Amino acid sequence: MSATVTQQDVLEFESHRRHLRALAYRMLGTRAEAEDAVQDAWLRWQSTDRKQVDNPRAFLSRTVTRLCLDRLKSAQAQREVYIGAWLPEPVVDDDTPFQPGPEAAHELAQDLSIAFMLTLERLSPLERAAFLLHDVFDMDFAEVASALGRTEAACRQLASRARTNVHANRPAFKVSPAEGTRLATAFANAIRDGDIAALAQVLTQDAVFVSDGGGRVTAVPKPLHGRDLIAKVLIGFTRNYDKTRYGMRPSLVNGMPGFIVYTTEGVPVQTIALEGGPDGLIKAIYITRNPEKLQSVVP
Repeated sequence: MSATVTQQDVLEFESHRRHLRALAYRMLGTRAEAEDAVQDAWLRWQSTDRKQVDNPRAFLSRTVTRLCLDRLKSAQAQREVYIGAWLPEPVVDDDTPFQPGPEAAHELAQDLSIAFMLTLERLSPLERAAFLLHDVFDMDFAEVASALGRTEAACRQLASRARTNVHANRPAFKVSPAEGTRLATAFANAIRDGDIAALAQVLTQDAVFVSDGGGRVTAVPKPLHGRDLIAKVLIGFTRNYDKTRYGMRPSLVNGMPGFIVYTTEGVPVQTIALEGGPDGLIKAIYITRNPEKLQSVVP
């Protein structure tokens, strides 16, 4: 029998929704599944005797984490047969719903970059959960242990292994808004002019290009490396498109400078995210073309 839901119960849950959505997105890498996990947590909250809940945020974080761990089992199986490179579902422009809020002091809590999300993908589900709960969302190890059904010592080891991996792979440099605008403008101008040399000049020597089509649309099946190759491939692609049928709108994609490419009818066909480096050049280009991952992008 479900508990009676009061207005105070609704307000209590809503006060934690941003935090829960932020946690779920970083656990799962998709907006839609993150929303589903939060909605399932709401259903659990409705049927819980709130008098038995001492710390609502810890309870709800624990609930969402367990729901995400269940989803990750099927997600991992799906990604083993995923066609081509996998990228997280893009968060475009207004990322407020997927940020935990000003109370989250750790800088990693505000990091939605694709590079960070891909680093999280390299962790095991339990490592990912322990790291996010403790290092990113500031839960103590007693709460983490309760959420994961492990001992505190085991959770410390999980978080430690994850922390080592994250710090070894997460880019330490973040471009300023002005620098991001400069890079995006140079990129767009080179694409517009079909200028391979100009595009190569704004890429680092060891730049990386990743394109996610999910087997549903055309995409480069494996990451490309090296500025000359990437410039040739990108300009080659754009030359095959009728530019009168497509437009590019500057946007923030997972907090990075980028674009939404859309048809003249307003249908999004891909997002482009540009990762800058300390040398003032673009070190990575992430393009998401899988239509299933673009459903939340506003036309």
